[in-house]
Amino acid sequence: MKVKKLLSIMLATSMLAATLTGCGKSSETSIKAESTADATATVEKTDEGATNTTDSADADAETEAASGEPVEVTLGIWPEDTMTADIEIHEGYVATLAERNPNVTYTPAYYKYATDTFMPMVEAGTVPTVFETWFTEPQKLIKNGAVADITDELEARGWLEKMNPSIKELLSDENGRVYGVPRDGYALGMMINVELFEEAGLVDENGYPLYPKTWEELAQTAKTIKDATGSAGLCLLAKDNSGGWHFSNIAWAFGASLTLDNGDGTFTANLASDEAIAAMEYIKSLKWEYDVLTADPTSEDWGTGFMQLGTGGAAMYIGANDAVAQPTQVNGLPVDKLAMCPIPEGPGGQYSLFGGTPYMFSADATSEEINAALDYLEVMGKAPVATDEAIAGMKSGAEKSVAEGVPVIQGFPCWTDQAKLDAEAAIVEEYGNVDSQMFKPYFDATSADGLRSEEPGLTQDMYAELTKVLQEVITNQDADVTALMQQANTNYQALLDAAK
Repeated sequence: MKVKKLLSIMLATSMLAATLTGCGKSSETSIKAESTADATATVEKTDEGATNTTDSADADAETEAASGEPVEVTLGIWPEDTMTADIEIHEGYVATLAERNPNVTYTPAYYKYATDTFMPMVEAGTVPTVFETWFTEPQKLIKNGAVADITDELEARGWLEKMNPSIKELLSDENGRVYGVPRDGYALGMMINVELFEEAGLVDENGYPLYPKTWEELAQTAKTIKDATGSAGLCLLAKDNSGGWHFSNIAWAFGASLTLDNGDGTFTANLASDEAIAAMEYIKSLKWEYDVLTADPTSEDWGTGFMQLGTGGAAMYIGANDAVAQPTQVNGLPVDKLAMCPIPEGPGGQYSLFGGTPYMFSADATSEEINAALDYLEVMGKAPVATDEAIAGMKSGAEKSVAEGVPVIQGFPCWTDQAKLDAEAAIVEEYGNVDSQMFKPYFDATSADGLRSEEPGLTQDMYAELTKVLQEVITNQDADVTALMQQANTNYQALLDAAK
């Protein structure tokens, strides 16, 4: 499966790149949010904003977008209405492009990808020109003809050779045609509320949290925190597909592989292996033996998990580098009281689930619309260039993060262009607002062996089946874990067979 090759990203590329949080919702947000009706208000272009120098290849590609014919780009990546600071930044991007692309109207069309709504939007012709999805989705969307081939536009700009080869393959069809560009990447780790660790006496002489290194230690650490503070030691998700998503990373630590690639385009469900069952038994013990979870994990989703962490309802929560705004800016945890450590090790090893967010484009988009949308990504700082405009876009996000109490930390590189990587690293150096030692264990772990991309096959359907099991073992002390996992395996295999 192509997605498995993503783990070479971290082995082949420096980790000095900066994913600047705070410009918008994280990639994980995309996993959870439902789609909304497209906004219809148009951002008026102004005469302000200078056009800066660009690579010659970019300038050639932009000629098509600025050819004079009216072009409208619907921006599915526009922030939701409540994110007023983010909207102001995006309005600045529109103003910057006003002189370069005077014939282009950029229209807000806030959208969050959801598997149950996207294909109906394709059929109705209402997909935004550019939108975000998840790394598990491109091959399915390409196969279904739901997204645009942007190879020619990328080649004209000189971007194709600057994309990490593993990500390029993920976003390509069998003929090597490319259908998207990366926004960012992430790796799951354990987020820590340092205040609760301090209250429980679980910090060293320098104030750094004494984080659990194994799942056995996590259970004991969580119990210590629960006994000392009354807060949950761990927020576990069991409401929607996020529960299965997080569980898959735990299962790997117990030695499980949840889907087997048959090598011929088909897959075999493997949810009922001894290792997967052992991982689910461990989850059951966190509830019924240690009693360290929040009051009702079946009501916990991606967003409430960060709320529990940020407000002190839980001391630990599985999260990623691209979501540090959630416990801090969104939920009030002081910027210096967030730390990150690796996902604990189990009998099967230590792994961090690697994923990310690509930008993809409506199958109905014209070349002119695609180029205008790529121009927009460039001024956001999401392209493999280090122009004045692109750097300004990166800095705007960092400045906003500092102002709103969001950690400015390094991220995962999706492009190989050295000028871009250097620019990102310089911005982290300039705007860094946290003690890097609070995040060092996490970044050390995720820059070494152990990165693992999401399971192949019908990944989201697998997550849904696993979440059903989580819900049962957390609400029923007498739940038969083996029988539940066997039934989940049967259900998942039926879906895999139907998709052949």
